[in-house]
Amino acid sequence: MPNSPSFHVRALALFLMVPFGMALSGSAQAQDTIPDYVIEEYGTPPAIPNGPLSPDLLAAMKVAFIDSATQSNWGNAQTAAIREIVEAGDPRVVWLISDMMRFIQGQTLTAVMTDASGKLLGKELSARNGWGTVTDHLIAWDIPAPPDYLSYKRTIFTNLVPGWEKIFVEGDIDWRLVSWGGVLIDDRPFDTTDDPCNCIPAADNPQVTSASDATWLEDDDIVFGVEVNGEYRAYPRQIMEVREMVNDTLGGRDLGIPYCTLCGAAQAYFTDQLPAGIERPILRTSGLLIRSNKVMYDLTTFSVFDTFLGHAVTGPLAEKNLQLEQATVVTTDWGTWKKEHPETTVLAEYLSLGRDPDFRNGRDANGPIFPVGNVDPRLPVHEDIIGVTTASGKPVAFQRSAAFLALKAGQDVVFENVRLELDAGGIRAVDRDGSDLGSHQAFWFAWSQFYDDTALWQG
Repeated sequence: MPNSPSFHVRALALFLMVPFGMALSGSAQAQDTIPDYVIEEYGTPPAIPNGPLSPDLLAAMKVAFIDSATQSNWGNAQTAAIREIVEAGDPRVVWLISDMMRFIQGQTLTAVMTDASGKLLGKELSARNGWGTVTDHLIAWDIPAPPDYLSYKRTIFTNLVPGWEKIFVEGDIDWRLVSWGGVLIDDRPFDTTDDPCNCIPAADNPQVTSASDATWLEDDDIVFGVEVNGEYRAYPRQIMEVREMVNDTLGGRDLGIPYCTLCGAAQAYFTDQLPAGIERPILRTSGLLIRSNKVMYDLTTFSVFDTFLGHAVTGPLAEKNLQLEQATVVTTDWGTWKKEHPETTVLAEYLSLGRDPDFRNGRDANGPIFPVGNVDPRLPVHEDIIGVTTASGKPVAFQRSAAFLALKAGQDVVFENVRLELDAGGIRAVDRDGSDLGSHQAFWFAWSQFYDDTALWQG
């Protein structure tokens, strides 16, 4: 990843030369659908014009951003141009400022862009975490994007990070919410994942061992347990925090297993027995995030998936409306899992690449480190939940701590057709007939933002 200031300046200049379209028209309108808790935390959003960007605004943007970038200078002309941009009063442009802020370097320019964003949004914003603060407000207030937003975003992102050319395309995805996670795309061919990469390295067909041979694991180490057709496998968290994606085969079924360290969520999707004409998706990490949730894609078609929902949102697989079926992932400790499932296999130690991170109790301990905007206030952001969808299509989250205590006490934990049961120290959701419903554990902030109509069981 290039890190020189000249590289970033050049990319910003190229980005700002792309002209806006004139797709929208109209007058300012108020947003009246924002929850009260958002107003309480972020204040009242600004009025949003829905007309085209004016030629004067475009000209001021050229002076403020293109000229300053190419000349590596910030002078009176740029200060005047920023004043013109602010005076234009169009908060939609702040989405573009946010995208640039994710990549730029330098406290002075960050402070200038944070100040301009604050004035356009009608609120004083701190430059200490300028990009995060600006973006949190944009998300929470649901500020609309300016005309031709994707073409702008595609230019800045693909100029800065190679490999995304096929990723940034139209689809059922809110491109406003997509940000850079700070890593490169993993685009290595299938089954070459032992080759090093400057990315978060997925593991294809990973080597496994028996439970008795896994002497490197401590009994209190966290594992993600999966069962398919009577076969059991443990995916240790310290490996998944390094790999974040596994393409595996278990119980005669192909699986794609993403782990979002930021969301505390390991999921397992069946990637076989798909509709006619669809090859097995090979899931990879794109290096992008949506509200602090990893964005995965299919290596073969470059189709992007909503990682939390397992639904293809761009590319050929979105055109075929592909929805992956989910298997249950039980989050538990190694000692309990191997005791109750002694026949289990477990990923081999070498897959951890000599690292032993604990992001949950370290880097991520104080809340999301990337912008997420508003969070449903019914639970703390990092509260663990067990998430599943009912037969009626209703998403429901079970507060894990309350559900675990209730189950240990012999109580029923039920919502519609969903019933929770203990499994090897963890929890799974089953249907009335005992069949698996494809549940998994996650942080509340992640589940609630991807299922904003979720029910909540708290005991």
